[in-house]
Amino acid sequence: MRSVCVFCGAKTGGSPVYVEKAQELGRLLVKEDIELVYGGGSIGLMGTIATAVMEAGGRAVGVIPKFLDEMEIGHTGITHLILVDSMHQRKQKMEAISEGVIAMPGGFGTLEELTEIITWAQLKLVKKPIGLLNVNGYYDPLLKFVDHMLEEGFLSEANRELLMSNPDPEALLAEMKEYHAMEGTRQMKPNQT
Repeated sequence: MRSVCVFCGAKTGGSPVYVEKAQELGRLLVKEDIELVYGGGSIGLMGTIATAVMEAGGRAVGVIPKFLDEMEIGHTGITHLILVDSMHQRKQKMEAISEGVIAMPGGFGTLEELTEIITWAQLKLVKKPIGLLNVNGYYDPLLKFVDHMLEEGFLSEANRELLMSNPDPEALLAEMKEYHAMEGTRQMKPNQT
C-alpha cells in the first residue's frame, strides 16, 4: 500500500490515548512510506495525525469541502490540500486516491464515512482493505452490533469479513497489507444478503 485514507474525529476525545494512537499511526505511516489521505482538518484527531505525519517527514494529502476550509479548519501545513464542493465529493476523492482505509475513533461523521465505504466494498465498488483502529475498545459496541447483524441474517459472513479490527496500529496495518480483494461472486447462505 502506498496510501491509506484515515477517517477520524474533529475532536480528540476524552482520553489522551486517542491522541497518542493517532500520533503513533502517523509515524508508522511515514516509517512504512505510506502517504496519509484524510479529511484535511487541522483540529481533533484529524489535525493530530496529519501533524504527526508531517513532523516525521511524511506526506499528507487532505480533502476538505470549501465551506469547511472557509471556516479556517483546513490544515495549512500538509503536503497538499484538495478543495471539493461537498461532503460526498470528499469521500469519493479520499477513496479514489487511497489504497486502504482505516477508521479511528470519531463521531457521526467518522461513522458515516466508515459505513459508506464498507457499503461500497459490500457492493464491490471498492476492493481495498478496511480496518478499524479500535483504540481503547472504542469500536467494541459497533463490532458487537455488526455481529448481531450477521446473527440475525442481515449480513453475510463474507461481508462481515470485509471489516478488520485491531487496537494496535502496526498489527492492523500488517493485516491490511495481507488483504486480497475478493473477486467474482460468492455463494451466500440462505437468508443472508
